[in-house]
Amino acid sequence: MRSYNDPIEVRRGLVCGLEAPAQFLWRNRLWVVRDVQNRWVETGAWWDGPSARALRGTDSRSGRGDAEEVEADLLAEEEVWRVVAANGRAGHQGVYELSHVWGTGQWRLRTVMD
Repeated sequence: MRSYNDPIEVRRGLVCGLEAPAQFLWRNRLWVVRDVQNRWVETGAWWDGPSARALRGTDSRSGRGDAEEVEADLLAEEEVWRVVAANGRAGHQGVYELSHVWGTGQWRLRTVMD
């Protein structure tokens, strides 16, 4: 398993009947998703936000937990897809973890397990 944090371009489409990443461009190569193994959501570091720090007494601000703070926490969430993908039609297949940050719309390749 190798860890990365590389930006990628993703084209979504139907994969095994699921709206998912269907292709991604990584290091100038096109990878085609053959299967989706798993999908999950990872939350942002809510435990280190202003509201949590105020409750612990480590933040001088009010820690009201207002709508802006809550929205910032939600926008920090990442949708992670573990997919089987191949480079081209007959290329070697591997397992890749792709993450999508909802707040920025940015996609990144996190892990390669081949």
